[in-house]
Amino acid sequence: MRAEESRRRLTEYFKKNFKKGYTEESLKWALVNQGYSRTIIDKALESANKELAEEAPVLKEKPVIKYEVLDENDKPVEIEIKKPWWKRVFGL
Repeated sequence: MRAEESRRRLTEYFKKNFKKGYTEESLKWALVNQGYSRTIIDKALESANKELAEEAPVLKEKPVIKYEVLDENDKPVEIEIKKPWWKRVFGL
């Protein structure tokens, strides 16, 4: 049970420090230098990443907004788009 408790504490440590902006590598090496085994660090890191992924919101694609100008009869109107002045001057 001691290993499970230690992994749980390290998982919380990773989650807390990720939110502060620390990198994965810097946190791993800090824990290695404190005497934690690499296997328990890797398991805790994997667990922290899974928990953070579950908490993350689902991103949806932005809708494409399309504008259309209609006349009084609800028919689309062709709008002439004016070229920028530099294209008119240089004939592009």
